[in-house]
Amino acid sequence: MALKLFNTLGREKQEFVPIEKGKVSMYSCGPTVYNYLHIGNLRAFMFADLLKKYLRFKGLEVKHVMNITDVDDKTIRDSQKEGKSLKEFTEFYTKIFLDDIKSLGMDPADVMPKATDHINEMVELVKKMKEKGHTYEKNGTIYFKITSMEDYGKLACLDLENLKDNADGRLNNADEYEKDDARDFALWKAWEEKDGDVFWETDLGKGRPGWHIECSAMSTKHLGDQFDIHTGGVDLIFPHHTNEIAQTESATCKHPWVNYWIHNAHLIVNGEKMSKSMGNFFTLKDLTDKGYDKRAIRFELLKTHYRMKLDFREDELKQIPETLAKFDEIVSKLQSVKGDKGEDKISEKFLKEFENAMDDDLNISGGLAVVFEFIKEVNKELDNNDVGDAKSYLETLKKLDSVLSIMKFETEEIPAEITELAEKRLKAREEKNWEESDKLRDEIQSKGYEILDEKEGYRLKKK
Repeated sequence: MALKLFNTLGREKQEFVPIEKGKVSMYSCGPTVYNYLHIGNLRAFMFADLLKKYLRFKGLEVKHVMNITDVDDKTIRDSQKEGKSLKEFTEFYTKIFLDDIKSLGMDPADVMPKATDHINEMVELVKKMKEKGHTYEKNGTIYFKITSMEDYGKLACLDLENLKDNADGRLNNADEYEKDDARDFALWKAWEEKDGDVFWETDLGKGRPGWHIECSAMSTKHLGDQFDIHTGGVDLIFPHHTNEIAQTESATCKHPWVNYWIHNAHLIVNGEKMSKSMGNFFTLKDLTDKGYDKRAIRFELLKTHYRMKLDFREDELKQIPETLAKFDEIVSKLQSVKGDKGEDKISEKFLKEFENAMDDDLNISGGLAVVFEFIKEVNKELDNNDVGDAKSYLETLKKLDSVLSIMKFETEEIPAEITELAEKRLKAREEKNWEESDKLRDEIQSKGYEILDEKEGYRLKKK
């Protein structure tokens, strides 16, 4: 079965065929670094991470680019409020973002360009559009004329003729300048007093880039004029991704610029839209301060199909450690097997079933069901003292986890003192000295460890 992904451009599942065989070029809209990210933002990055890891699971070479938006209205406004330079302010929140995604088991993108490092590329892109008649200038600000593109709005399925000024409150998109048409958007914004010392002197004049041009410039700089996949949340379909397509295709004459547009659905909290006024607005720090485990948060963000709304509920989050314990338990059991007793006759079957599920537009529910069934079968073998190749089973779990990133494989170092107590208890059990055995078990537990009796002896783990 070939991998199929739901392409927003066309509104259907399509077989994924990369431009270059065996290689994937992928761009994800990254964070605007002006505050702590909320869990809705993190879901979008989690989805991009899942897609990237699954593509690599299938043996594809992936080049993943995710931008850092470090100049826009919000970063300028809030850096001024804090009395910090734009660079100092945005670097602080960039570090927090990188720490957050790492702590949630996400791999950073291969390239993470900052907007402020790509001003020249943005200027050149605007100049190309200007040469081809897609722009006009008002008081130093350069706008994109959307009527110059016959297929403007194809991603969002917009009817340009009936598109009203400032439709859905998003067309102006903070471009508070004089325009010929309210539907047009700014490519280059002329400097204003409120911008303070944030400006660049360029061939376009003194000013700064518009939001949309940043992603176009950075993606084409690092992935070329055409690439395979562009990801982001559904809220970015219009106007951001719609405008990205318009400006990039008008400048490069490449149609389509991106072959697959993959969007994740919104995250809601306890059945309602997340908002500070509702008291259900959470950052990662908010949740960890409440005592929630980051691995449990990852699982909660991961377990719902990316095109379904994720209803994030704290009561469900509290139950997830029980699920994660099943992963930890099987890994610990397999690591403690002394010698293998047979062949691995099941891994290939389950790996194929996992791939079949995930090939269907990243059906994570189906994929997780396969993983749990695999664990169940291995546990049966362990219970019957008829385990196959334990090392092979561990390798299978590692392959599955290369996509999921929810298991722990590091072997915990058990202190010699605890091992000595366990050996004494084993001897007491062999001598049927149950009173001494119970006493030693209680002593082990008092020191923060749990001893589990098994057919071949015992297994120790930290409580």
